Amino acid sequence: MAYTEIPQSVQHFMKQMTQKCHEANQPKWAENFNAGFANTLLTTVRRYDDGSTFLLTGDIPAMWLRDSTAQFRPYLVIAKKDEDIRALITGLVKRQFKYINMDPYANAFNETPNNKGHQTDHTEMTPWIWERKYEIDSLCYPIQLAYLLYKQTGETSHFNEDFHEGVKKILTVWKTEQHHNHSPYRFERDTTRLEDTLTNDGKGTPVDDTGMTWSGFRPSDDACQYGYLVPSNMFAVVVLGYIIDLYSTLFTDKTVLEQAKTLQKDIDSGIKEHAIVKNNDGENIFAYEVDGKGHYSIMDDSNVPSLMAAPYLGYLDKNDPLYLSTRKTLLSKENPYFYEGEFAKGIGSSHTPENYVWPIALAIEGLTTDDKQEKERILNLLVECDGGTHLMHEGFDVNNPNHFTREWFSWANMMFCELVMDYFDITIDAHYN
Repeated sequence: MAYTEIPQSVQHFMKQMTQKCHEANQPKWAENFNAGFANTLLTTVRRYDDGSTFLLTGDIPAMWLRDSTAQFRPYLVIAKKDEDIRALITGLVKRQFKYINMDPYANAFNETPNNKGHQTDHTEMTPWIWERKYEIDSLCYPIQLAYLLYKQTGETSHFNEDFHEGVKKILTVWKTEQHHNHSPYRFERDTTRLEDTLTNDGKGTPVDDTGMTWSGFRPSDDACQYGYLVPSNMFAVVVLGYIIDLYSTLFTDKTVLEQAKTLQKDIDSGIKEHAIVKNNDGENIFAYEVDGKGHYSIMDDSNVPSLMAAPYLGYLDKNDPLYLSTRKTLLSKENPYFYEGEFAKGIGSSHTPENYVWPIALAIEGLTTDDKQEKERILNLLVECDGGTHLMHEGFDVNNPNHFTREWFSWANMMFCELVMDYFDITIDAHYN
């Protein structure tokens, strides 16, 4: 069952945000905030009698573990007081971990075992799986939502048998993928688009062990150039901190606790040892991907986790000198996906055409600065470049915002909403200590 009308608590919050926007003399922010904040509930939600929640990503009839978390994260501020919204988010966590237990290597799932999606891919597909592109962040996001739900509201009913079993499977996969040469995972797609398949008989480009954990694909669902995706490993360090906190306070499984501690230490050490490189000016910055063989890429992608998003994820402080030098590089032509045109400048992606920047990346740019004027600039840019729809898109042309990809994109809508909330100091702290 989907929502047919906006819940009272959500309407009340939207009215509060509208008032704040008008007091700041920004009525257009309110218009887009209300459109995006309501859109997710009215168009993407499926609730079931077993208490679980299925969430469409938008104009694709499947649920991504990553997107679904980002789509619901801003509602956590309402879940503190509203039991129904809290139950809605709890139900999403339950379904996420049900899916993880089906296959921790899959990134997107069907609502029922209907055989939809990429069933012809050369990997271990089932009728439940829409797509089986292995991405570290697909396992990070459900842990994040489970933890933040507990921290924001005190809710614990989602910490069920599926959750504990799912955590064990996640730890096993991450440990396995520290030594990818011995991994059982393979993925190939019959396609002319090279970003949609893995080379080397489905194993991806060769890597050496680094302590980090391997990822086949980026959060854009495009293949990694090199196997160690640094921002996703940063995210893994953070959510392993969540697991350590939970299993040190709420739960008593010492094996899980020690595995999480070891993994966190190994991955973080791997980032510090292998992922810090020099930019064109000779400054230390974080690489986007490395392979442990000396190869690396200096770039960023629009999807989260990204290097730009490291403070938003809770990995480091937004004023950390290494982050600031990385950020400066990402917002320059040294990043091949930084585009600047007549109407906008920002970070795009290999996933969309050249000169298309992403509202998600722009929102993250705003969420990772303390500069209020910069947040205001980005919010104004986003509403002026919505193509007249009052909704956010996947990407838009910096020289013509009426040219965009995806008519509506729930994740992008909610990232815009989160930036508006952040502007008015309504935040969700992602740190674990």
